Amino acid sequence: MAMSAIRVGTGGWTFEPWRDNFYPKGLAHSRELEYASRKLTAIEINATYYRLQKPESFAKWRETTPEGFVFSVKASQYSTNRKVLGEAGESIERFLASGLSELGDKLGPIVWQFATTKVFDHNDFGAFLGLLPARLGALKLRHAVEVRHPSFMTPEFVALARWHKVAIVFADSDDYPSFADASTDFVYARLMKTESQHATGYSPRRIAFWANCAKEWAAGGEPGDLPRVEAASSACAEPRDVFFFFISGAKERAPAAAMATLDRLGLAPSPG
Repeated sequence: MAMSAIRVGTGGWTFEPWRDNFYPKGLAHSRELEYASRKLTAIEINATYYRLQKPESFAKWRETTPEGFVFSVKASQYSTNRKVLGEAGESIERFLASGLSELGDKLGPIVWQFATTKVFDHNDFGAFLGLLPARLGALKLRHAVEVRHPSFMTPEFVALARWHKVAIVFADSDDYPSFADASTDFVYARLMKTESQHATGYSPRRIAFWANCAKEWAAGGEPGDLPRVEAASSACAEPRDVFFFFISGAKERAPAAAMATLDRLGLAPSPG
C-alpha cells in the first residue's frame, strides 16, 4: 500500500497551550488550521459532537487546507447518547445534512462515539449500524464506532462490525476498552497516552512502535502486540487505510507526537 494511505494528526486544532509549543508566536487564531494542516495530514473535528456546524464552516475548512488533507468528523452526541439506538435515524440524517458534503474529497471517516454507560445489545446496536448510509450524495462514507463499555469486547460485536463494514476504533487507553480487531478496509486509532515528560508525547521507542503498527495495518496485517478479542489472523488481508489521532493524555504534546510519527514513517505533509 502507498504510504499516503496512512494519515496522522490530532483531535481538533484549537488548544491554548499549542500557542506556546506548536504555533508560531503571534500567529493569528484564524490561521491556526492553515498552519496545522501543513504540519499534519489529518485532523479529527470534535466540535461536531457537541453541536451541528454550518455548511459555511465546513466549506471554509476545506478551502483552508491543502490538497490531500483529510478531516475525520465526530458525529453528533444526539445520535449516539440515547437509550434506543435503533431510533436514531432522524438524528443521523440531520447530522449528515448539516454540511459534511462541503468537505468534498477531504471528508474522511465519521466517528460515532458511545457513552461509557452504553452496554452492548446485539439487536439494538445492529439496528443502529443499519441506519448508517454508505453514501452522502456523491461521497462514499466510512464509519467508525468508538465503544466505551467492556461488554463490547466480545466476538459477537466484532462480527457485527465486520458485517456492517464499520471500523472499531482502537483506543490506546487505560480508561476505555482497548482492542485492535480489524473489521473493515481501514483502521482508526485514537492514541490517548501522551505524557508531558516526553517531548514527543510518547517515548521515541513508542513512537517507533506506533509507526510500525501503522505500516503493518496498512499492508493488510495485524500487529501482534496489541490487545484483541480474537486471535490475529495469519493470512494477509487486503491493504487498509490507516488513521492515527493523538488525543487526550498530555494534549499539549499531541502535535509533536503526530509530527514525530509522520517523520518516523517518512511521510511529509503537503506544503499547500
